[in-house]
Amino acid sequence: MEGANERNWSRIDADTILHPATNADTLVETGSTIIESGNGIYLTDADGHELIDGVAGLWCVNAGYGRSELADAMQRAAMNLGYYHSFAGMSNLPQIQLAERLLEIGPAGMSKVFYGSGGSDANDTVLKLIRYINNVRGRPEKKKIIARWQAYHGTSLATAGLTGLPSFHRDFDLPISGTLHTGSPDYFRYGEEGETEEAFSARRAAELEALIQEEGPDTIAAFIAEPVLGAGGVVPPPAGYFQAIEEVLNRHDILLIIDEVVCGYGRVGSWFASQHFNINPAMVTTAKALTSGYFPMSATFINEEVWELVREGSRKHGNFSHGYTYAGHPVGAAVALANLEVLDKEKLVDNAATVGKYFRQQLEELFRDHPRVGEVRGEGLLQAVQLVEDLESRRYFEPGKAKAVSQQAYKEGLIVRPLPTVDALAFSPPLILTNSDVDTIVDRLETAINKTLAP
Repeated sequence: MEGANERNWSRIDADTILHPATNADTLVETGSTIIESGNGIYLTDADGHELIDGVAGLWCVNAGYGRSELADAMQRAAMNLGYYHSFAGMSNLPQIQLAERLLEIGPAGMSKVFYGSGGSDANDTVLKLIRYINNVRGRPEKKKIIARWQAYHGTSLATAGLTGLPSFHRDFDLPISGTLHTGSPDYFRYGEEGETEEAFSARRAAELEALIQEEGPDTIAAFIAEPVLGAGGVVPPPAGYFQAIEEVLNRHDILLIIDEVVCGYGRVGSWFASQHFNINPAMVTTAKALTSGYFPMSATFINEEVWELVREGSRKHGNFSHGYTYAGHPVGAAVALANLEVLDKEKLVDNAATVGKYFRQQLEELFRDHPRVGEVRGEGLLQAVQLVEDLESRRYFEPGKAKAVSQQAYKEGLIVRPLPTVDALAFSPPLILTNSDVDTIVDRLETAINKTLAP
């Protein structure tokens, strides 16, 4: 195969591919950036530039790049059974073994697993399940779902509406009917002067209660939330937040859906963030790190109550008419099993907790008095640096500064994800990260910030 430098592949890319989450007009002028290889926490681009991947792809390469265990599992599975569907009760051994393992390590109270290909279809599945089970229960009006501003739940027609970032709504005529939003849990940005985290959480819960009363409790089916906001700023829940929210939901028979597409499979220092924060969901969506990104796959967990309603629906109406061509893909399931074995055998979930704590300490120590950093926040190996133009007044930069810092970081040999809607820089490196790696990342980040945002 011709190397990326033997032809102008960047130009060919721009002439042939519509890229996701990319300025299409700018790409025509600049061409794409081509990543050629990866090993451990490192990537190498087409110019031979070696980079620490501080974001693990898109929050997902938890086991790191170049894992022979995953590649070998993929090859063996593909040679044995390259594909077969799961419709009409058909199955394969890898997906059965995977479901058994997932229910062993998953959030408490989960009963069944539904497979898909990614986070968006996992959250779309949840939306359909919510409608389905309320129809089964004879509650056709109880269909609305509440999400939060600043959240991210996908880009399908339905899930992009749940996503609480206006750029995902503009020009797409979203959100669709029945989608509501309540306030963000971002205490740094929205906490009032003198307000404690607990008081802020109580205020957000009261606002949720008011929204439910305004819409009518009999019309609200579910509330969906990421345990830690991902693309919306890497925002952990403030003290008492989910406890206060769950009290409101339980009072009105509203299901809690937890989106663990980013947080799941060790990212925050526990297998799942639901366990870490003692959250009690009815359904949990996962993807990304399920296979460390080596294969497109999602797994949606449902509890016994939801399962019994699905079963009741089949007794009444016949087949559960939902599913995807690649649901329970035998190759993907084999890769996921190998990935979970690596995470378990190498104690990478524990590593995320211990190295994540060191990462947080180093970031806080370095940027404690930095005039352009307002806050360091996160959990485990999911961290963020909040940029501000002026800390005292909480004045933010005009859009584009986070991207400018990330571009400079790339030159320094570090990939960091800019979150332009909140002026933050996000980190979610592979869970194989060491303290020494952290020191290198922090050093390169400091250089990039100081070069870009000179006081």
